[in-house]
Amino acid sequence: MIKNTFAIIGVLALVLYWWGLYENFPLNSAVELDLKVVLFSLVGGILPALLWLWFWLKEDAKKPEPGSLILVAFLGGMIAVPFTIPFEQAIISIADNIKHGPASLLTHGQIEAGVIILWAFIEEVIKFIAIYFVAFKSRFFDEPIDALIYLITGALGFAALENSLYLMGSIVDGGVVVGAINTHLRFLGATLLHIVSSSAIGLAIAFSFYKKKFRFLYLIGGIVAATALHAIFNLFIIRTQDVIETIVVFSYYWVIVLVLIVLFEGVKLLRPLAKGTIRLK
Repeated sequence: MIKNTFAIIGVLALVLYWWGLYENFPLNSAVELDLKVVLFSLVGGILPALLWLWFWLKEDAKKPEPGSLILVAFLGGMIAVPFTIPFEQAIISIADNIKHGPASLLTHGQIEAGVIILWAFIEEVIKFIAIYFVAFKSRFFDEPIDALIYLITGALGFAALENSLYLMGSIVDGGVVVGAINTHLRFLGATLLHIVSSSAIGLAIAFSFYKKKFRFLYLIGGIVAATALHAIFNLFIIRTQDVIETIVVFSYYWVIVLVLIVLFEGVKLLRPLAKGTIRLK
């Protein structure tokens, strides 16, 4: 009942959030932001994320998680997006002040890299916090694989709303065709990125599931790894000059996904051996 109530509240919050965007979105082109644009953006952002979600849920087919909790985790990831915005805007303001300061010891490139790293850190931490409260506190969080399932679900929810916002901006600036092209790029790139980065935290929690004394250290390592994967992807992407270079960057992360699938199978075999230890089945 509590989870379903949370889901309803989450949907209402997202509706109000989108209505605020609809009322206040800056129109910088001849394209009018009407309900069709909003719906296209939502479908273009959410549908690819749902396809990814269907794929990863198949990895937990033997003992699937409750559908209501998966929904809550997905919504939790979506709701996390607005919470990142104030922090990211604050980082931009601080970076601008440093750039235009009287005696900055950092180059513009170093400052921009710092911004990207901090943005990645904020997004990874807020995604984790959202899933921690909506899923990890549940009685259904009872085996190592659950950490990956719920964090990937939350990451896909986050990517869905983030992609929808991005697509809305693309349509307003360049039209529906540009928005459709960006849908494919976000499906191949940004959504993949959130899966990979959140999985780093999920793996850390999964492999420390039966190691209570070391869970916090594993978690810190997972967040560091997730931030690094996230930031490196963004740093490479902003430096790409053409489609070929972009595809090369994407290919590296597709390789990571293949490794992730193998690690998924390893996590499924984790079993408690004795106090503070684990073994493979």
